[in-house]
Amino acid sequence: MVRVYPLLAILAATLSTVPVAAQQAVEATGSPSATTTIDGRQLPPPDPKFGGVIKDSALQSKPWWAPRVVPPKGAPNVLLIITDDAGFGVPSTFGGVIPTPAMDRIARAGLRYNNICSTALCSPTRAALITGRNHHSAGFGVISEQATGFPGYNSIIAKDKATIGRILRDNGYATSWFGKDHNTPAFQASAIGPFDQWPIGMGFEYFYGFVGGDANQWQPNLFRNTTQIYPFAGKPDWNLTTGMAEDAIEYLHQVNQIDPSKPFFIKYAPGATHAPHHPTKEWVDRIRKLHLFDDGWNKLRERIFENQKRLGIIPPDTKLEPWPTNVIKNWDDCTPEEKKLYIRQVEIFAAYAAYNDHEIGRVIQAIEDIGKLDNTLIIYINGDNGTSAEGGPLGTPNEVAFFNGVSVPVETQLAKYYDAWGTETTYNHMSAGWSWAFDTPFTWFKQNASMLGGIRQGMCISWPARIKDEGGLREQFCHVIDIVPTILEASGVGAPEYVDGIKQAPIEGTSLVYTFDAKNANEPSRHKTQYFEMMGQWALYHEGWLLSTQVNRAPWEAFGAANPDPLNNQVLELYDLTKDYSQSENLADKYPDKVRELKEVFIEEAKKYQVFPMDASVAARIVAPRPNITAGRTEFV
Repeated sequence: MVRVYPLLAILAATLSTVPVAAQQAVEATGSPSATTTIDGRQLPPPDPKFGGVIKDSALQSKPWWAPRVVPPKGAPNVLLIITDDAGFGVPSTFGGVIPTPAMDRIARAGLRYNNICSTALCSPTRAALITGRNHHSAGFGVISEQATGFPGYNSIIAKDKATIGRILRDNGYATSWFGKDHNTPAFQASAIGPFDQWPIGMGFEYFYGFVGGDANQWQPNLFRNTTQIYPFAGKPDWNLTTGMAEDAIEYLHQVNQIDPSKPFFIKYAPGATHAPHHPTKEWVDRIRKLHLFDDGWNKLRERIFENQKRLGIIPPDTKLEPWPTNVIKNWDDCTPEEKKLYIRQVEIFAAYAAYNDHEIGRVIQAIEDIGKLDNTLIIYINGDNGTSAEGGPLGTPNEVAFFNGVSVPVETQLAKYYDAWGTETTYNHMSAGWSWAFDTPFTWFKQNASMLGGIRQGMCISWPARIKDEGGLREQFCHVIDIVPTILEASGVGAPEYVDGIKQAPIEGTSLVYTFDAKNANEPSRHKTQYFEMMGQWALYHEGWLLSTQVNRAPWEAFGAANPDPLNNQVLELYDLTKDYSQSENLADKYPDKVRELKEVFIEEAKKYQVFPMDASVAARIVAPRPNITAGRTEFV
């Protein structure tokens, strides 16, 4: 079946009335095929003044068509990829043992970035990624399910912070979003909207994906634009990881067929590797045959660390901290039953990661197949935070158990779920021991915003027409808020001053285009200062220094009493990241004045970017009052 995407169909119908030669030509103003590039300061651009002649009859008049808006000449296509819940040491590209040839391909063709940071949690990182503003600035201090009635935490991307989709769409791009949308407020995620905070309301002309933090990959709560769809019905082997890749490839072909001159922007955000880990059996069998994890998580961590040094993606003097036996026991202390279960858990996770990268590779190959890879800017970010430890020390056959404080004993998992792990009958997550290893060479996990294990990602960028330092390494400090200004500079599109008549807040990130040239490989980072805060744990990066709070809560400890004063009731640590890549040597006692100085800088940043009031609660915020379409109702029909 040939599916017609609504806006593209309209374009096709319009173009069908114009001769082919005229479609390809750029003619004088007033011609049906005339185009123009706008300055982009006001979006949408004001309607141009009619330039024809109007008399009493059409024969005496001269028609005039407003020019069609197109991007600047040579503007690249953009494929922005972000995976889920994957720490620095997951992909083979950054020393991991899980094969990720698609990411390896981008690394070989372009650049590797070993110093890019996230926010430590999924939808906050994604809000920052699509707006170029810090997550509190964009209303996503936490996930939407924890939203509270404060500007930095209400899960609403305000109208003065237009997304990259909206900016590029109004400048002539075809814009689309595939996969996870965790940036729609939970109280607006219904079939009747409102839809202004859905992807299609934020500038993405086409959306194929799910709304929320995770999805059953076998039978997801799936939408095309705002219509729920069921492509898996009657197809027991259907999987969203492949389904969204195929839909993205079909979309690429349709854009190319209808208007080959129109550049595309695709946000590609698969659910992998967020729980539930749902790979196909083919990929489970492939990974199991490799026996990657038989010697346990301590040895895995050491192996990843050695790979990272061998690949040169971490400094040779990087330190690896001792295994945290106060948090996760050593592998040798696990029982045979525990080892059997934990290996099963991680093999499913690894299969999911490898399977996901394979499908990403198919999308990249489709771009090459239509002849557009050379002028396509591909940004591939591994993870929106560190590896998730929300399965707890034992792992779980149902991630929702974590959110209810339920721990499933090992013997129960083995007896009831071992063979079914990763199938449609589980909503599975692995033991946190593996998560610690996958964040090598750093420590801690997703949610831990004060530790690099929670916020340091790996990223690769290729653009064959522009980036010539193939396989190069970039070590400049950067953050996901830097991606929007990078895309804007690369495309030649300016940040708007007004959108829909609303004055826009400044972009808060810094473009990375300066890093594309080999001559700038060692240039100091232009991103000098960056705060981090997540559920009361916070940090401040400033010109190589990192002030951070000591971790006082593991991610699975979500139900205890919250820190009542997260700004001040903290043990502060200090690190010199210019000499200590893995955040392993605490210098707070040696430089107390620097600690006080950086705390003041953090407070200034927190005031500027809507971080206050800080709140260290976790589970309690899930049940906090917020708008709800079912509130007060006693009858449902």
